[in-house]
Amino acid sequence: MSPKDAMPPLPEPLRVAVADSHTHLDMQKDGTVDEALAKAASVGVTTVVQVGCDVKGSIWAAETAARYENVHAAVALHPNEAPRIVLGDPDGWSRQGARQPGGEAALDEALAEIERLAALPHVKAVGETGLDYFRTGPEGMAAQERSFRAHIEIAKRQGKALVIHDREAHADVLRVLREEGAPEHTVFHCYSGDAEMAKECAEAGYYMSFAGNMTFKNAQHLRDALAVAPLDLVLVETDAPFLTPAPYRGRPNAPYLIPVTVRAMAEVKGISEDDLAGALAANTARAFDY
Repeated sequence: MSPKDAMPPLPEPLRVAVADSHTHLDMQKDGTVDEALAKAASVGVTTVVQVGCDVKGSIWAAETAARYENVHAAVALHPNEAPRIVLGDPDGWSRQGARQPGGEAALDEALAEIERLAALPHVKAVGETGLDYFRTGPEGMAAQERSFRAHIEIAKRQGKALVIHDREAHADVLRVLREEGAPEHTVFHCYSGDAEMAKECAEAGYYMSFAGNMTFKNAQHLRDALAVAPLDLVLVETDAPFLTPAPYRGRPNAPYLIPVTVRAMAEVKGISEDDLAGALAANTARAFDY
């Protein structure tokens, strides 16, 4: 195993337990769910939100949350999954492999399954949904937006939080939320906007979840956003196995690395690690209603 493939060492445990508000345990390359949860708990990360990105992954998330008291599920079609379903793009985002073109009816069928899952009591959120203009070109934007609007309505009908994936689409994501009317609890996963957008999110009461990329040297805009984000609207996440915080950038991520990001966030906010961790724990429980 090359050094870049090796898991980073365990960080010093947090004194106040927190939650990883967004992770993908189904994508981890090594170890079992039990092992991942045990390692996380050993450093003070006692709760995780397991997020689905397609029908298969959402079923897995719901089933895993049903088995573990400290795992909560979010279910959705990732923004790049919707156009793949409609357009039949074999090079699309989904882990399920190539699929024959299904059109609008196939998207409706997938959305119906997401709503069925969203109604389950251990599913606490609908997401990750939203818009992603980095991977999807103009030909897929209509399907993305239709799927996003449908997820918003599912979240409201089921009384669940909405988890937003927003990549290079800030203005349109905020526009659709205004047009549809956001659910009571809306979370911008892996917040990627600047300080001005953070102020707009705060005014709307949206939660902003920061990941390991806020530690990157080129991410001053994220640190600026965190600095102005109200403490009661801030969450922390790994988005594991992606976005591993510095100094481990490029190596696999996992929920047990949350303390690295928490300490970097506390420095930006100018508060103690314990005070930030306490706020993060309370905010996550409130956002996901657990």
